[in-house]
Amino acid sequence: MAQFGFENDIHSILKLDMPITNAPMARWQRKASSSNASALNGLSPGKSANVSLSTTKTPNKTPGKNKKQTPSKMGGDRFIPTRNSYQMDVASFLLTKENETVDTNEQNATSENQKAMSMSLNGYNIEEAKILHLGGKPLNAPEGYQNNLKVLYSQGATPASVKKTRHISSTPDRILDAPELRNDFYLNLLDWSSCNVLAVALHNCVYLLDASQGEITLLMKLEREEDYICSLSWTKEGSYLAIGTSDCQTQLWDVYNQKHLRSMASHTSRVVSLSWNDHVLSSGSRSGHIHHHDVRVANHHIATLTGHSQEVCGLQWSPDGRYLASGGNDNMVYVWPRVQDGPANQAVHSWSEHQGAVKALAWCPWQPNILASGGGTSDRHIRIWNVNSGFCISSLDTQSQISSLVFAPNYKELVSAHGYAHNNVVIWKYPSLTRVAELNGHEDRVLSLILSPDFSTVATVAGDETIRMWKSFELDPIKKKAKERLAKSTSGVIHQSIR
Repeated sequence: MAQFGFENDIHSILKLDMPITNAPMARWQRKASSSNASALNGLSPGKSANVSLSTTKTPNKTPGKNKKQTPSKMGGDRFIPTRNSYQMDVASFLLTKENETVDTNEQNATSENQKAMSMSLNGYNIEEAKILHLGGKPLNAPEGYQNNLKVLYSQGATPASVKKTRHISSTPDRILDAPELRNDFYLNLLDWSSCNVLAVALHNCVYLLDASQGEITLLMKLEREEDYICSLSWTKEGSYLAIGTSDCQTQLWDVYNQKHLRSMASHTSRVVSLSWNDHVLSSGSRSGHIHHHDVRVANHHIATLTGHSQEVCGLQWSPDGRYLASGGNDNMVYVWPRVQDGPANQAVHSWSEHQGAVKALAWCPWQPNILASGGGTSDRHIRIWNVNSGFCISSLDTQSQISSLVFAPNYKELVSAHGYAHNNVVIWKYPSLTRVAELNGHEDRVLSLILSPDFSTVATVAGDETIRMWKSFELDPIKKKAKERLAKSTSGVIHQSIR
């Protein structure tokens, strides 16, 4: 009995006969109270009080009557611009004005005043205004929105305006045999004249190839069989050729008359590098000395540069004739001034960053203060120098021995010739030094590389006893004609006689 009495007491306590005062309002109560409040707020003294609750569900404004209505959905396919009433008034004025007849004399007298007044009031000349001006900016599409509609109009470049990509042939334009070519990294056995004549040294002979006609002639041959040609260099005019030999001589030849003009003896070892600066011929030898020769006078030896401790295998005058760059087997690069600009034996710069022999040197024709140098097997780096500041502005590891460098101005590129281990030619974009193309085909290391006078073809000579011509820098006809017209207007060559 006691158990039943306890259960009855529990049920009496849990029984909910009265409402809970602190409990949340029921859903139907909230709905009813909100509806009543909306109905009361909608009443006004001029309106009837008999308003149905259903009127609160009807929108207060009709969408079609709102002038500034914009799509509610972000990222829609249409943009409805803003047209204010002022723009409609301007459009109406312009349309009605077209039918008016105005006296020309009166119009000219008041046109300037009307223009100034229009600019002051409207911010633009109303005479040049559009009939209907659309204003406002489109809304940005939400993140992740994708428009699947078909694109009918595009601001992209049309096929006619797309820049055509240049085709660089991977095969040479011509291949010539070069028997008895000395496979010596330090020699400079190839040069191309401004008259389009290619000179190549084969053992103790020098041959000339007329690239325009295809004719090959023998220019000279050394008397002793044990002697050999070490270096070649054309004058700027292309009339005379300097030849460095293994018997310490530097010879000058009149090419057109095939006449030996003179021999200059000043070095104590073979002459492996040559470079012209007007009437001054600079020569580098195995002794490490560089000699300046004034070919106009009998006492030709006018200065000696003694910076290198080993063979001077690279020698190049800058395009403006201010500096002479030299590279040697001592891994050094020197920059020397002209004789008349300062002490002849004092270098402007000396750089020792290369870890191998520096034979490859090239000045940038469109930036005369930029010099490129390339190291041998132990270095394999192309380094770009600013002669004005004296700093190396960029460097690139080519993973291969560098034997020659040349700048190609038609496309502002740098071309490098390589020996071990790739034995190829690489075209680099300047100044980024990104690889543009590779020219493969030589079966042995490439020894020298030279650019044609029209800058369209590069000739390479390699240890496989072949000369290959790569036509990799041809301009399109429009650019070529423009460049020819510019060259004709600025051409002016000063000829110097050699005795």
